[in-house]
Amino acid sequence: MLPKELLKKIRFIEITTSRLVNTVFAGEYHSVFKGRGMEFDEVREYDVGDDIRDIDWNVTARMGHPYTKKFVEERELTVIFLVDASSSGQYGTRGKTKSELIAEICALLAFSAVKNHDRIGLIIFSDQTEKYIPPKKGRLHVLRVIREILSFRPKNRRTDIRSALKTLNDVVTKRSTVFLFSDFLAEGYEEILKISHKKHDVVAVVVEDATEKEFPVLSGTLELEDAETGETFTLNAGKNFKERFSQEWIKRKDRRDKVFASVGLDRIEIETGTPYIDPLIRFFKTRERRHR
Repeated sequence: MLPKELLKKIRFIEITTSRLVNTVFAGEYHSVFKGRGMEFDEVREYDVGDDIRDIDWNVTARMGHPYTKKFVEERELTVIFLVDASSSGQYGTRGKTKSELIAEICALLAFSAVKNHDRIGLIIFSDQTEKYIPPKKGRLHVLRVIREILSFRPKNRRTDIRSALKTLNDVVTKRSTVFLFSDFLAEGYEEILKISHKKHDVVAVVVEDATEKEFPVLSGTLELEDAETGETFTLNAGKNFKERFSQEWIKRKDRRDKVFASVGLDRIEIETGTPYIDPLIRFFKTRERRHR
């Protein structure tokens, strides 16, 4: 049995995101993710104007007159959520933690995918792969994915994006659309990301909290704990500390953005406590314009 509080969260997310799927996101998902190509549908009699390259010569020989192959767009996609469950995801100062925000965005994308008869899979990672749910269709499967993201308690606290991408490449053999959710407080994943993006269509979803960009305290002495190492330390936030803190964040962002640019990766930037609809719609509109 699931705790009542968790059931309430899952139900709330389902209601909220389903409404968005049927209104704001109607057509957005389908227009961007249209399928992987053409697949064989049936054989029918040849008609004037049909491409002679599509003639099925075996059927033509048996029937005594020309027959051609009919192809249709292969609509079904596989969508994988690659979710960072390291301890920094439990941080949030604006109503939701980063992990709760990730669950809500996953739900929105998942219900959009299900409406288009696509399959959804999930890989949860810390500094190792913690859980893999193979892709499936259907509402119940989406609810399971949301439940896992919300309730999952990782064995380890740290982040290793490189290890997670290696798992993705090993276990997901069919070309997929991969949403990589993380705050990207990690290094050393550029080369494996290039490999993953060649094999799949990887989209980076950067989830951060406002206080990671701008330190909320003007001055004073603070006792802090590193979420991923568990290390505690005393911080003296003296003169110009906020400025130095912001400058360090800008440096981290620049390094991250350079990695994405070198790989050719699309990204969506989300912040706790701010609406995520506009960044998602901008992403869909940009992709749609590019693929016209």
